[in-house]
Amino acid sequence: MPKRQGNKSLNRVKTSVASPPAIEKIRHSLAHLLAAAVLEKFPKAKLGVGPAIEDGFYYDFDLPRGLTPKDISKIESRMREYIKHGYKFSGKKVTPAEARKVFKNQPFKLELIKDFVKEKKQLSIYHTGEIFKDLCRGGHVKNTNEVDALAFKLDRVAGAYWKGSEKNAQLQRIYGLAFETKKDLDTYLKQREEAEKRDHKVLGPKLDLFVFSELVGSGLPLWTPLGTQMRFLLDEFVWSLRKAHGYERVEIPHITKKELYEVSGHWDKFSDELFHIKSREGHQFVMKPMNCPHHIQILQRKQLSYRDLPVRYANTTTCYRDEQTGELSGIARARSFTQDDAHVFCRESQIQEEFFAIWDIVDAFYKGVGFTGLEVRISGHDPKNFSAYLGTKPKWQKAEKILQKIAKKRGVNAKFVPGEAAFYGPKIDFLARDSLGRERQVATIQLDINLPERFDIFCIDEKGNHERLVMIHAAIMGSIERFMSIFIEHTGGAFPLWLSPVQVQILALSQKFQTYAENIYKTLKEADIRATLTESNETLGKRIREGETQKIPYLLIVGEKEKKAGSVAIRKRGKGDMGTQKLASFVHSLQREIASKK
Repeated sequence: MPKRQGNKSLNRVKTSVASPPAIEKIRHSLAHLLAAAVLEKFPKAKLGVGPAIEDGFYYDFDLPRGLTPKDISKIESRMREYIKHGYKFSGKKVTPAEARKVFKNQPFKLELIKDFVKEKKQLSIYHTGEIFKDLCRGGHVKNTNEVDALAFKLDRVAGAYWKGSEKNAQLQRIYGLAFETKKDLDTYLKQREEAEKRDHKVLGPKLDLFVFSELVGSGLPLWTPLGTQMRFLLDEFVWSLRKAHGYERVEIPHITKKELYEVSGHWDKFSDELFHIKSREGHQFVMKPMNCPHHIQILQRKQLSYRDLPVRYANTTTCYRDEQTGELSGIARARSFTQDDAHVFCRESQIQEEFFAIWDIVDAFYKGVGFTGLEVRISGHDPKNFSAYLGTKPKWQKAEKILQKIAKKRGVNAKFVPGEAAFYGPKIDFLARDSLGRERQVATIQLDINLPERFDIFCIDEKGNHERLVMIHAAIMGSIERFMSIFIEHTGGAFPLWLSPVQVQILALSQKFQTYAENIYKTLKEADIRATLTESNETLGKRIREGETQKIPYLLIVGEKEKKAGSVAIRKRGKGDMGTQKLASFVHSLQREIASKK
């Protein structure tokens, strides 16, 4: 069961990942300078929050009017003047009364002070010289002149709800990019420009893979014949690997009574992220956001003996989550998404063997789609926030040690990351680097020591006693949609031959050779090669350009010479003209390339 969709998981406890200390201090300091410049321009502005983020910083504001590009330019210039002036950052602890006095005209800050008092946290205020003060925990440069004034850039303005809730006020969020040097900033901007060219939200519809409809709703992708073909190929590849390891397919409904998730613990922690349905009779149902509790119900239809184990279920099925509109991002973060989900129910003594089998599947799949050298990390619980998890600390510590032992036995030096676990158990995450060097989480294997307890999953052991089982959640792609968003951007739409929805396009030089082109099309179809045939009423040059725009691996051009010889002239994607080849020989070479999954 995948625990990530886009950058957030319904089941993963929400934590923040800190940037490297030096750059984080720079970014945090720039957030304060941004707020100072905005307050100077709009003295009645109401301040939200302004943290450092992965590529820079942001700050949220309630302003008297919408910001213009001219405003942003002036604010950015003022920030550079602050940097050159050399303002010192200094902080001191304050009482709630002192803090309320300082921020008496700042309602959002007063609300934060109230939250801090309720949570019994120490309050502190940081000053940027005499130009700005903020309610802040710290983490700044000592002086603004430590910041490279050319290594940051105000990037964009977006809407953001206060505290992330659509029930609260909507603020204007100013994003900034920030790095230690101008060279780093320029490199990032160049990389981002390339990423924009590969953006799946642009390429996907351009390649006719998926569309969105206003009548259907945002975050609900519709898949075309070509996109559906790719989904099917990916899913069948995963299934072929799972089938070889003894998995069985199951199927489940798309809605369930809320009681199922009350038992699992999802209702208590994530009910506000679910789509709720009320029946005519007043029964409460939800659209399923995950599948594991359903699979448990299938397992529990009969009493298990130790001889029945392991039990391995696989299920490719659509799930639904009530993502906020501002969080949606094409198919990378959607409201409906399809999981290539699997669950293993086994004895504790079988954990390592089952993990290794899933690991083999992960390696085979990602080799087949062109990702090599996956990084591995172990995601554990956050000991400072244990109330966010199910179960007991000893169980968590035991489960995490099991995963560390498995990784070591596999010969992998896996980094342990606290706070990234699912709320019911730790996991092994696999991370790939795409063609632009971006780190992407892909597959995940999770050891669940809590749902078996909550649902009372056991077998009858050799002595006739009840033995508590463990549960392993395994997702190879995770969400097919999210994987395809990564894959589209990684390849730029130039998919490997075996996975291309159209593998060959046939172009006749003129109508005179259209019949020969049709015969080639039939031959390719009979050989189970996905081909398309263009009409000759457009110029050859235009048809070639269209085929290359669609990133079709092979274009076959046929005219008088090819017709007489029973051959085809071949253009290969990225390599151009490859000469002529007998049709039968070309078909055999295609079949070999497809089978190799290179």
